[in-house]
Amino acid sequence: MKTLVIASRNRGKVAEYRRLLSDLPFNVLSLADYPSLPEIEEHGRTFAENALLKAQTVTRLTGELALADDSGLETDALDGLPGIHSARYSGPAATDEQNNRMLLAQLSGISPGQRTARFCAAIAVTGPGLEPRIVEGFCGGEITLSPRGTGGFGYDPLFFVPEAGKTFAEMDPAEKNNYSHRARAFASAREILRHIAASAGS
Repeated sequence: MKTLVIASRNRGKVAEYRRLLSDLPFNVLSLADYPSLPEIEEHGRTFAENALLKAQTVTRLTGELALADDSGLETDALDGLPGIHSARYSGPAATDEQNNRMLLAQLSGISPGQRTARFCAAIAVTGPGLEPRIVEGFCGGEITLSPRGTGGFGYDPLFFVPEAGKTFAEMDPAEKNNYSHRARAFASAREILRHIAASAGS
């Protein structure tokens, strides 16, 4: 069985990938299985660059097939911010609540019709002898005037999806997957991995 290393130490994220890939013939590991590997600095200028950097670094250091993702929120009124700095918008050790407060403060005075935004996700798949592949997913929406809902994480309480009439934080996981940028990117990444698995088995 081919090994696939998820370029993350986030247990929740790795568990989710294991669940989503459970029907494919991969031994799914994570960076937690390689404690000697250094932290990977994300110095790319885009989500795609950061995802590719992480995946290529993991493949180079482990010699295995790797999957890495990067995602975040872009707002039009703030010229795309917080963008690739989404997780650290209000500081290196920022909490979700602190980031949300800062985003609302930055958008103070911006009318509802001008608060358009999008969630973006990029997933990179790399491996020895393989051409690197990058896929992306997007979800358009608006930033609310105040948090709504208790589910999700990150900017979910502020991200309103007009088609659903709810914020991400007001949706259950199954409903969120119908709109999620990450789910859309993963659907494409899954096809790449399915072809890799089929090639390895042929």
